[in-house]
Amino acid sequence: MSSDNGMIHVEVVYALPHEQRVVKLVVKSDMTVEEIIQKSGLLEMYPEIDLKVNKVGVYSRNVKLDATVRDHDRIEIYRPLIADPKEIRRKRAEQAKQAH
Repeated sequence: MSSDNGMIHVEVVYALPHEQRVVKLVVKSDMTVEEIIQKSGLLEMYPEIDLKVNKVGVYSRNVKLDATVRDHDRIEIYRPLIADPKEIRRKRAEQAKQAH
C-alpha cells in the first residue's frame, strides 16, 4: 500500500514530558527505521537521543533499527524509563491501602 514511485508517508515521534515532536516525512519504501530517524533531523534537535540506548517502535511495538515500515506508519523513539513501572504501581497500592 505504498504511494507512487515507491515512496511512503511516515511520522517520526519523540515525546518529552512537556513536549511532543512529530516529523512527517515522505521516504523510500525500502529505508530502514534508523535511516528514517536520521533523515527526520530529531537526532540533531535532541542530542540526548542515542539509538544504541533508546528503544524504538512502530505504534507502540518495539522494532529493530534495521526494520522497514509501511505507508502511514508512526516511528516512535522512546526515552529510557526513570523508574520501574511495577515498583510505581506497588507504591501506589500501598498508599491506597494506608489511605483507607
